[in-house]
Amino acid sequence: MDTAAPTAIDIDLQPGHMIRRLHQISVGIFLQEASEPGVTPVQYAALQVVHNQPGIDQRTLARAIALDASTTGGVVDRLEARGWLERRMSPEDRRARLVFLVPAGVLGLRDTLPAMLRAQEQILAPLTPRQRSEFMRLLQVLVTQNNDLSRAPSDGPLRSGPAAG
Repeated sequence: MDTAAPTAIDIDLQPGHMIRRLHQISVGIFLQEASEPGVTPVQYAALQVVHNQPGIDQRTLARAIALDASTTGGVVDRLEARGWLERRMSPEDRRARLVFLVPAGVLGLRDTLPAMLRAQEQILAPLTPRQRSEFMRLLQVLVTQNNDLSRAPSDGPLRSGPAAG
């Protein structure tokens, strides 16, 4: 058994630690900006995907936003209780539940959009426009190349080129 002291490592130089910190910061900024509509980043993602793909089934929604099915079910439950989404039985597969925005959800998403855009701008504010583009390009590479290693891989459109913030 090796009882030598572990090597001193600066955690601020570890990508996983810094990504976790950036995630904390990102969520904090989003929640601050979106306090009025009261939407979480995951709820926003679900609303936006359902808006983009009306009638998406819950399993496909889960894969699109890279969450497990039970967590996605809870997100949909909360948005349905809020009166923003509704689930309907699939006419092709009675086990599948299709998700739709209702008019209040369309308004909620519309009201959340400016807050989401402000949050994205604030997250990237310390970077120059060129750095923003490169940062987003590199994030896309990391997420795309490591997607299969996730506990909840995304089936979403993982881009290899520049992405919008």
